Amino acid sequence: MNIFTAAAIQLDTKSNAEENLHNAVELIREAAERGARLIAMPETVNYIGPDCEKFAECIPEGHTFKVFAEQAKKYRVWLHCGSIYEKNEDANDRRPYNTTMIINPAGELAAKYRKLHPFDVSIAEGPAIRESDINCPGNQIVTVDTGEVGHLGLSVCYDMRFCELFRIMALQGAQILIIPANFTVNTGKDHWEVLLRARAIENGCYVIAPGQIGIKPSYQAYGKTMIIDPWGNVVAMASDKTGVITAEIDLEYLRSVRSQVYTLENRRSDVYQLSER
Repeated sequence: MNIFTAAAIQLDTKSNAEENLHNAVELIREAAERGARLIAMPETVNYIGPDCEKFAECIPEGHTFKVFAEQAKKYRVWLHCGSIYEKNEDANDRRPYNTTMIINPAGELAAKYRKLHPFDVSIAEGPAIRESDINCPGNQIVTVDTGEVGHLGLSVCYDMRFCELFRIMALQGAQILIIPANFTVNTGKDHWEVLLRARAIENGCYVIAPGQIGIKPSYQAYGKTMIIDPWGNVVAMASDKTGVITAEIDLEYLRSVRSQVYTLENRRSDVYQLSER
């Protein structure tokens, strides 16, 4: 399908997992009732708090997957499940993964992606954050061609700062880059929209960026959930509250943009190359 409606959900996830899932389910219903065929949610959709290991689940055997699979099947939609903490199969590593799930309209797991880039920063006379201490990084770039709602490129939050990841996904055929996030206000006010629009423009892709909003344990989340077209226009943006935004995705328009801006074709692969390894 060349033209369809996509939705991005903005949430204020807290530490009550069941309440968070209830809120997400209600907004999935709203998005489906507004005609969305592809619905995306933000990072850490079901839990934000100090006990991420405790709330880690297996995929697809876990409770959160089953809840979302039921919704995908009920509304016959492609559901991007933001991210959840996934149990680590390595008995010697207790750190869970930060994992995105894609569920098809039959309620089946179509793909999953584990966040590649932990947010590890140490600022002189400022905060020090080491996400890698609590989350295990993934090691695989993932795209999924749905055959119905475009070819999706998967990422999570801090990944958005690594342009080479998105270029590789575009070269693998990605048309829609989904970037669920729990961005801070401090960086979000200056970097969020700029980076998202750059990822859209440089790759000729739609960008769907569902964000968290609200006061989290150690910072305020930025929100500003966006959908951006391949020319770099912000075609939908959430206000400062939980809710749903929608936009038309037109894959023929995407092809038209790529026929005017040849950034994929004009690369100098004789001089430089990108590789997954």
